[in-house]
Order: sequence, then structure tokens, then C-alpha cells
Amino acid sequence: MAVSADDFKQALQLWASGVTVVTTHSEKYGTQGMTATAFSSVSVNPPQILVCINEMADTGEGINESQCFAVNVLTAQQQDVSGQFAGGSSQAQRFADNEWQAGISGAPILTQSLMSLDCKVVEKVRAGTHWIIIGEVQDAICREGEPLLYYRGAYRFLNAQ
Repeated sequence: MAVSADDFKQALQLWASGVTVVTTHSEKYGTQGMTATAFSSVSVNPPQILVCINEMADTGEGINESQCFAVNVLTAQQQDVSGQFAGGSSQAQRFADNEWQAGISGAPILTQSLMSLDCKVVEKVRAGTHWIIIGEVQDAICREGEPLLYYRGAYRFLNAQ
């Protein structure tokens, strides 16, 4: 028998993760983005990453149409950005409030983020309530700063040593 959803969520709160905003742009759905913590590297050669997106998320529909996306890792100063892209405002308002530019794939790159990976979709796998989307990295943009972390249901920050 599988663990209960509540026990599973409680256990996963003990995993500290970075906070990202996954973005895309398609003709049908326009410019879209959402906050996500389920992000990981997959392969160095070829350079691939994965993101996990709830099947109900409208951003997933845009990624499916455009076959591209960007992962923007947020800085410690971007807690408000995380909140906006988590559903606190409309898609149009999310992008109006944050500086961005189109990446080489056409996906929005948040120019104030710590790092951005511009990707083309190479595989999409359904797993429970989510889609695992594997992307091949077409461009990597690195900037200065410290990451925004999420742990035990709250934002956290690195302590400078």
C-alpha cells in the first residue's frame, strides 16, 4: 500500500529546493509562466533538464503547443515574483510586473533571475497528476546573486559563511 498523500507531502517538506519560474510562449496561449520547485538536471551530454508540471496548469498547455520552455531560477530577492507566478495574478500581469525578454526558443527569460535555461521539449511523460517534461538546453544564462529556497512550506535563504 502506498503512503498517504498527507504523509507524502509532509515528508517532501523536508527537501529544500530552489524556486523556479517555468515560462513559455505559444500562438494559441500567448506568454505564460508558473512557479515550480520540481526541477532537476537529467544529462550533461546532451544537456537536458526536467520540470514537473501539474496536469491542470495552463502553462503546460502552452508548453505542449510551443514545444519550448525556459526555467528561471529565482534569487533571494524574488520572493514576490514566486508569489505572482504561483497564481497571485493573471498571466498578463505576471509579465507586466517583471522584466523579461524572449529567449532563442521564444520562451520568456526573466532578466532578474539568478539563472535561465532555454529549452526545447524532447520528451513528455505523464506521472500521476503531473507531466514530466524533459527539455534539451539550447541556451544557459547565469547571473550573480543568491538563490531563493523553499523548505517546510516557507521561503528560506542561504546563510553567508
